[in-house]
Amino acid sequence: MTTTPVSTAPSTASTDGGPHALSGRLGPTGIVFMVIAAAAPLTVIAGAVPLGISAGNGAAYPATYIVCTAVLLLFAVGFTAMARHIPGAGAFYTYVAHGLGRHAGLGAAFLALLSYTAVQGAVYGYIGAAINDLVTAHGGPAVPWYVYALGILVVIASLGYRHIELSGKVLGVLLVCEVGIVMIINLSVLGHGGAEGLSTAALSPANFFHGAPGIALIFALAGYIGFEATAVFRDEARDPARTIPRATYLALLLIGAFYALSSWLMVSAWGDAGAVQMATENPEGMITETAVRYVGSVAGDLVQVLLITSLFAAVLSFHNVLARYIHSLGNSGALPASCGRSHARHASPHVASIVQTTSAAVVIVAATLGGLDPVTQVFAWFAGVSSVGIVALMTLTSIAVIVYFRRTRKDTRLWQTILAPGLGLIGLATLLVLTAVNLPLLVGGSDTLAIIIAVLLIAAFLSGAVVAVARPHAARHTISVDN
Repeated sequence: MTTTPVSTAPSTASTDGGPHALSGRLGPTGIVFMVIAAAAPLTVIAGAVPLGISAGNGAAYPATYIVCTAVLLLFAVGFTAMARHIPGAGAFYTYVAHGLGRHAGLGAAFLALLSYTAVQGAVYGYIGAAINDLVTAHGGPAVPWYVYALGILVVIASLGYRHIELSGKVLGVLLVCEVGIVMIINLSVLGHGGAEGLSTAALSPANFFHGAPGIALIFALAGYIGFEATAVFRDEARDPARTIPRATYLALLLIGAFYALSSWLMVSAWGDAGAVQMATENPEGMITETAVRYVGSVAGDLVQVLLITSLFAAVLSFHNVLARYIHSLGNSGALPASCGRSHARHASPHVASIVQTTSAAVVIVAATLGGLDPVTQVFAWFAGVSSVGIVALMTLTSIAVIVYFRRTRKDTRLWQTILAPGLGLIGLATLLVLTAVNLPLLVGGSDTLAIIIAVLLIAAFLSGAVVAVARPHAARHTISVDN
């Protein structure tokens, strides 16, 4: 037998007398609500779908969700198999550390922090602009986006400080509302038979490869960001060995089916050529125009309101994920020990939540001082950072899964440990290349900005490795593995 240093699970020991363990009774449904809320279904249908149709592969765009779901399901096979053997709630970084070593694990941890902070900053920009648009559309005064964003930040901070089940209940209500309005639109389009009959473009491989399928896949993949957060809630899950795998598969299937169905009916609502024209000329208003055309003006107003609640649900979910990353790193010694404390009454990562709130406030203030547009710059640029970072993390995790099981032999099932993770790795590596190559497009066509973003992502990963060298006991414990 040999010992290998890996990322540690959260410790229950306290260096300062405070409790460090989280607790909860979340089942698969509660965790799925968290994950799907982070995916922001209405935001994806209103934002990513029109962009994917116009800049990607046109009327065949719905098929990209099927492709992405298939790749991520393959990834999930190895991910959930490894989750049964890995304690702790560090998600990506924990798995990378167990498979590829402590230095790579902490590199992944810091890359994850940057990626999720970026996507949260993107959502804060979008929600500030969306609230202002709604208020001014109904005769209210124009208010700078950052005022609304900071107001939302205060609400998020309050919910994140408290027990996770409160956030779960809030997310559940908001999720039902946003999914409900999209399904009403879907059923109405289906009932009317669309503009020219129901589209069949997504069924043709030739149509799928028409235009820019690589761009289409990037926009589609962005809708899944956060699905792996099922493992982040391990410490607060009821029977995590069963809950986490079930929640992961359920979240992926529901997200993929919802996006594929809704985008297909969005295309059908306008016809193949008409959908491309609408998505090109009025991408931000496509979902609202579809609601008005097939349901009525009241539905159009509801879409505007629920878009804001969708964004709120997303930013709350990302806050919870980030707080748990910070909490896990605090317990591992990679960050100050105080970050790993949990609240005596709420059993929440309250210190980590405060740290995360502070970092979000810094992002909002920095974007404001930089004079960035909340949508075309804050949202687009920060989402671009996150897209590359998350795909890179999933690719690393796929490699870690294969290496871990080959080394430990804790699970010798061929499909779960070699074939599915290997196929998922090929798919993710392809998506990573496509995302990196098209990064300038994601950030407004600027090669310089794309290079800066790439440098930031690499620097984040390297900073984690530096911490591993500077703090030899950070994120370290030993496990027994077979020679």
